[in-house]
Amino acid sequence: MTKAEFIDQVAEKTGLSKKDAGEAVEAMLDTIADTLKRGGDVTFTGFGKFTVQHRAARMGVNPRTGAKVQIAATKVPKFSAGSQLKAAVKG
Repeated sequence: MTKAEFIDQVAEKTGLSKKDAGEAVEAMLDTIADTLKRGGDVTFTGFGKFTVQHRAARMGVNPRTGAKVQIAATKVPKFSAGSQLKAAVKG
């Protein structure tokens, strides 16, 4: 499902116009991204939790040349599915 399809589904289920649904979806995504950028967590009980995971620096290997490469430490977003989402997907 694309973002546009997602917005169409939200508009259909809520009765909002596509423009308003698009703004709502954008606001939600921006809020999640801003919270993660600040190092916070976003939890939707039963659905899941968005967190920031820290990856330590490590050595990697360039597959083309075989040379060792230092990979810098970084922060990456992580999503853990909640029990209700797992049950819905399981069927």
